[in-house]
Amino acid sequence: MRAFRNYRIITVAAVIAGMLMSAATLAATEKPILYGKNWVAITGKPIAATAGAKIFFDGGNAVDATCAMLAAAATMWDTLHWGGETQALIYNPHTEKVIGINAMGVAPTGATPEFFHAMGLPYPPEYGPLAATTPGTPGGLMVMLAEYGTMSLADVLAPAIDMADGYPIEAGAVQRIQENIHEIIKWPYSKALFLSPDNASTRGLSVGDVFRQPHLKTTLEKLVAAERTALDAGLDRKEAIYAAYDLFYRGDIAEELVRSMQVQDGLITLDDLDEWQVYVE
Repeated sequence: MRAFRNYRIITVAAVIAGMLMSAATLAATEKPILYGKNWVAITGKPIAATAGAKIFFDGGNAVDATCAMLAAAATMWDTLHWGGETQALIYNPHTEKVIGINAMGVAPTGATPEFFHAMGLPYPPEYGPLAATTPGTPGGLMVMLAEYGTMSLADVLAPAIDMADGYPIEAGAVQRIQENIHEIIKWPYSKALFLSPDNASTRGLSVGDVFRQPHLKTTLEKLVAAERTALDAGLDRKEAIYAAYDLFYRGDIAEELVRSMQVQDGLITLDDLDEWQVYVE
């Protein structure tokens, strides 16, 4: 995922997924020409790239556009998702400095070797609540936007909120859902989302089905509302974004996240969320 604007901050956020390619395929691969006089918004998902383009047309800088693309891509349950992690490099041509954003998730404090050994497990499971780390993508996005963007959280989340209300799901996401149906049905919240009557039959979603995520939509709208309340109270743009950050990691969103983990025997606590932080270097 990349976004460029001439003479402004340049942001490059890269997500690397393992791929198997034959030597013939590699030999035939050509680097495409990038056409853009003032900006270029690139991601592997056209819907997400459109979100970035909209931000540029509305006057945002590269960080604003990248945050919008990250939010949109995370809503698609593909390589990225809202419970996942984010890393980014931001280059400022005026100072000629590169800033690193590290919003990786960390294991809950209760996820110790002793805990898993007592369960008869040699290591943490690959799926389910016990596999979850603290979510980093929301915090990484909000810190980037607050510190290096120019627009509001409402602006950059608007495309993702619209998508959460329903968008035609792509083949890649459908394939991953179908391949993991045996795991999805084990967890009530996952089952309710991916196999709900509004989204799918018992066989799962099909390509082009309208995928609706009402709880995600509500969560993103809560973040925007927290920002709006802070602005109405006289806080500036940055402070208002951090008010939304606090809602996610310390407020009622955090409380609901922890509640849902606990009823499924997960380990993330309010202290884990409160102590988690984005590293900016």
